[in-house]
Amino acid sequence: MTLVAHKLTATEAAAAVASGRISSVDLVKSCLEEITRTAPALKAWAHLNPQAALDQAAESDRRRRAGFALGPLHGVPVALKDIVDTADMPTERGTPIFAGRKPEADARIVEALREAGAIILGKTVTTELAFVHAAETRNPHNLNHSPGGSSSGSAASVAAAHVPLSVGTQTNGSVIRPASFCGVYGFKPSRGVISRTGILQTSVSLDQVGVFGRSLADVALLADVLAGADARDPASFPQARPRMAAGAAQPVPVTPDFVWLDLPFNDRLTPDCREGLEAVLEVLGKQVARLTPADQLSNLVAVQARIHEYEICQHLAETFDAHWDQISETLKPIVTRGRQISLAEYEDALAVKATAEAFFADFFTEFDAIIAPSAAGEAPVFGQGTGDPIFCTLWTLAGLPSVTLPLLVGETGLPIGVQLIGAFEKDDRLLRTAAWLQETLAAAAAS
Repeated sequence: MTLVAHKLTATEAAAAVASGRISSVDLVKSCLEEITRTAPALKAWAHLNPQAALDQAAESDRRRRAGFALGPLHGVPVALKDIVDTADMPTERGTPIFAGRKPEADARIVEALREAGAIILGKTVTTELAFVHAAETRNPHNLNHSPGGSSSGSAASVAAAHVPLSVGTQTNGSVIRPASFCGVYGFKPSRGVISRTGILQTSVSLDQVGVFGRSLADVALLADVLAGADARDPASFPQARPRMAAGAAQPVPVTPDFVWLDLPFNDRLTPDCREGLEAVLEVLGKQVARLTPADQLSNLVAVQARIHEYEICQHLAETFDAHWDQISETLKPIVTRGRQISLAEYEDALAVKATAEAFFADFFTEFDAIIAPSAAGEAPVFGQGTGDPIFCTLWTLAGLPSVTLPLLVGETGLPIGVQLIGAFEKDDRLLRTAAWLQETLAAAAAS
């Protein structure tokens, strides 16, 4: 059977390059050929330098042949959301305001990728300033639909087999939701596991880095590579990180216990999404507890919005003031509203956020994971927004690790993800539980 390099998962590709079964050059060439074939319609890339990528790949092959140490992603191409600084290519942040912007240094996670041997293939399209105004990227499963946002190109590029791995960010639902819409794995580790230094800051309290891949092992592998303490990032912590790839590969010691929360906004689910989730819950049976939480939990949606809107107006105040005429009509009303939030209101929201974090710290003593929708249903039609992030909001606010698994298919054939949320800094346990869930559902489907 002929090996189609660009269709390999990252785990498969890393093993094939390390063993010499394929070269990094051939792998990158295969990805570039697939990009050339479908990129004009998909519009997932903000910047691509094929020759630079091939030069990196050739050096990777030379080092392997010379017997040098190989990193876990040696010779494997990775894409970066276009808010992640790279010294050797532009970072334009999804807006003409920063057209041609060339950072002086790599982001911390780019340093980690280079150390791991990865090939930085290019920058993927993001929404304007990684917020609400949609970009031109389309959904690979149906070009008439959105891939979600704000990590639009990061999700679409993996789904289209342009690249096996990509990096995104999430301040509300910008990793989990596009991963669900594009039918790939999306993983957002606990807040502070991955450094944000050198990444556009829209909310110091909420911004988090996430990853996309075509298998659970892939997203765990990439998250391990990116993880690390960074004193420059106020959210980073000095403790050891969970070993995420090891967690994803481990068998569960006991059958996991799940919880489904009947939240007021669950009525936003489309019928096909609700039916699919009910089928998953039915397979799990008594392993799922159904709870109706207090109203205060759903009220956290407003808390997240207040913090996000206040902080983006603070962080990007100079940009908004100097370039108001270049801000989209989608974003302008949000900035205007954010500027009306008082310091006292903002500080109250931060206090509620801290209370939510404390609540979830105790919550997971009884459960291995929350099972939840990744999004309301299939991807919306292109031009009708990037989808409702509300099914990610609570977990992002609390900084909890979350993963979406491409398990369901909607009524028009588009993918729908199932989300699992775990305890803070227990990312390895979450991925172990996710692997068990996949295996259990596959066994049930085969029986």
